[in-house]
Amino acid sequence: MSSIGSRVAAWAQSRPGSAAYLTTEGITTWADYDARADAWAARLVSEGLASGDRVGVLLPDGPEVHAALVGCERAGVIALGIGPRAGYREIAHLLGVAGARALVSERVHQEREVAEFLRAEAGGTLRHLRPEETQSATAPPPRDRALGPDEVSLLNSTSGTTGMPKVVVHDQRRWLAFHELAVRTGALTADDAFMSVVPAPFGFGIWTSHVTPTVLGVPTVLSARFSPEETLELLERHRVTILAAVSTQFVMLLESPSWGRHDLSALRVLYTGGEVVPAARAAEFEEGSGATVLQFYGSNETGAVSGTSLADDRDRRLHSSGRAIPEMQVRLFDDAGNDVTETGRGRPGCRGPTLSRGYWNDDEANAQLVRADGWMMLGDVVTLDADRYLTVVGRTDDFIIRGGKNISGPAVEQEVASHPAVRLAAAVAMPDPVFGERVCVYAELRPGTSLELSELLDHLRARQVSKESWPERLELRDALPRGSGGKIAKQQLREEIRARVAEESAEKERLV
Repeated sequence: MSSIGSRVAAWAQSRPGSAAYLTTEGITTWADYDARADAWAARLVSEGLASGDRVGVLLPDGPEVHAALVGCERAGVIALGIGPRAGYREIAHLLGVAGARALVSERVHQEREVAEFLRAEAGGTLRHLRPEETQSATAPPPRDRALGPDEVSLLNSTSGTTGMPKVVVHDQRRWLAFHELAVRTGALTADDAFMSVVPAPFGFGIWTSHVTPTVLGVPTVLSARFSPEETLELLERHRVTILAAVSTQFVMLLESPSWGRHDLSALRVLYTGGEVVPAARAAEFEEGSGATVLQFYGSNETGAVSGTSLADDRDRRLHSSGRAIPEMQVRLFDDAGNDVTETGRGRPGCRGPTLSRGYWNDDEANAQLVRADGWMMLGDVVTLDADRYLTVVGRTDDFIIRGGKNISGPAVEQEVASHPAVRLAAAVAMPDPVFGERVCVYAELRPGTSLELSELLDHLRARQVSKESWPERLELRDALPRGSGGKIAKQQLREEIRARVAEESAEKERLV
């Protein structure tokens, strides 16, 4: 099994002038990719970094982040991938947990000089390595430093939607196993062309822009920042066949004024996920583009647990998370964590080739992630039917417990999103002195529309939605907050509504 770095080198030899990455700025060939990776490796070695040292990589989505990751691999150092939307508090946390010795980034991040941040908040001991200061390598570093597929080569983080992220440990073998699953489900070939709008350091972005296209030797289209209009234009220009986008992003494509104005006839597969996939919008995407919507269910920690494939009918593809992957030995555990079942409802655990190595230097978190008997757990409640198709009911922290009744946040969101004025919706628990929690929905509306809670409830009543899934408070936002991985930052919304309810309660007491 060869590493990503060795595959880049092989393509640079056999097809040096072919495109590895395509952006609005131009083409990065396989020879360019290989040379930039060598330049980064040489720079890291020249800085005195030892094998096994950790190096933060904070770069916009583009060819340079992939060259830096391969450069780390070739230099024998472990890359700490940091999402390009990460704030400085999160960056400091990740660098500290990983014990990083250097940070690769541009000069400025989020309107602040990175060097000033490193001096003020990171102890002033981390080296700052900038792309423009990393010149072409006169000679590559010794190849005996390069990390192999079975060695730890990457640290990344949970997406940060549930508080400060944990650091997840990866080797390449797990992502090469994930690649094989993707080839099987989507019939991927060397004739495909990819576009990934998911940030590269996260699991979804790793396999769709760093691993699978490199193994296949095919081009990948990248954008430094997601724009629905630019994405649609690039899909048409480069005749993209495989698109990777989280659910929020493909819904934004549907909502774009440019939807329907571009030729997407080359597109054959949309890989999506990261959040519960809204079935009605996925069907709309299929009908408008001609592509087939596929997904994997899993996590950054577990990799793929289930997945849909081209062999599944639309109902299975859009209303389930696909069939449990046999190699992952998926089991369900009850609330007490004792009884194990193969069908029914519960929290899934798995053991198989796509698992990560857990969390970096965090025994307590690892004890929660992996049971004593070796099963790695996911934070969702799911159902498995007799044919082993898995359906996500909601996250364990995504249920609203109203008067002892568990209400699925994703189920509420899907119904609210059916209103013609609603572009995106997020349902969270709102504290309540009587019921414990009530349902609060944050909504991002389509341009030129308005919505009152009473109108939304009339809509849900007409759809015969159970009253327990009706929101009891509606908060409108111009744009819902996103975490580093592009998903809606629900934890931020939970904290916001808790603070607002506390303030309103205090104000009522003051007026009494």
